Amino acid sequence: MSTESTKLTPGGRGSRAVAPAIAVQADGTSCERNSGIAAVELAASPMQADERRLVWDLPLRAFHWLFAASILASWGTAKLGFTWMQWHIRLGYWMMGLLVFRIVWGLIGPRHARFTSFLKGPSAVVRYAKGLAGRGEGIASVGHNPLGGLMVIIMLLLAAFQVSTGLFATDDIAYTGPFNPTVSGGTADLMTHLHHLNFNLIWAAIALHVGAITYYAFVKRENLVPAMLHGWKPAEAVPAGEAITTSELWKALIVMIIAAAVVYGILSLAPASSPGGSLDFN
Repeated sequence: MSTESTKLTPGGRGSRAVAPAIAVQADGTSCERNSGIAAVELAASPMQADERRLVWDLPLRAFHWLFAASILASWGTAKLGFTWMQWHIRLGYWMMGLLVFRIVWGLIGPRHARFTSFLKGPSAVVRYAKGLAGRGEGIASVGHNPLGGLMVIIMLLLAAFQVSTGLFATDDIAYTGPFNPTVSGGTADLMTHLHHLNFNLIWAAIALHVGAITYYAFVKRENLVPAMLHGWKPAEAVPAGEAITTSELWKALIVMIIAAAVVYGILSLAPASSPGGSLDFN
């Protein structure tokens, strides 16, 4: 769209349109503005700045991709067997830290990272699902939609259960979770079984998540992935009052320190006799 506009010269009859590159001075004379293009660009810059608005903060985006990579790495190290089991345990500690970070960030982070911004009741979830299926009025969401918000909670709960059971699990060869010595053999076997079973549920949740992204991309014609990479969405999809202005990195740094301290504190309580209970990564 052109940024030029038609103006009328002041005066009586015969007023005619003139190009915007001509400026009328206060004394009535006119001069050509060599900097007319620059002036037009300055006038257009607010519009260009508003073409997209920030929705996803950097810490939330980093968590999202690190969380996904950690799940895949945990699965891979488990499948690779004994020689990679120590790294599997370390990844469990890392995942614990990520979960603590996300929970705290969901309480004090920027607007769309907070649980209160996307946790909706059952009626809202059903209403959104009907609209998505074309059987009701569509509901626009700037951040996580009601179904997406529900998936966030499900995935966090599944990951938390996976980490928790891993603390007591055993590979029946050499490695055990750091708190394995604190429970009976029967309980340890149960935790190990649940640890393996729960990962199947995580795979199912991942499949639903990827399926939803694919549906939005090919049916709704809305690609959700780029925004989770750079954080921005088109301005027409984000009311000015719902955009965020900062990623609050200073706050994220504090939350990271808190998460690391929580993980260290928990693992410090583990019996030293457990092969997985040592904090020595050498």
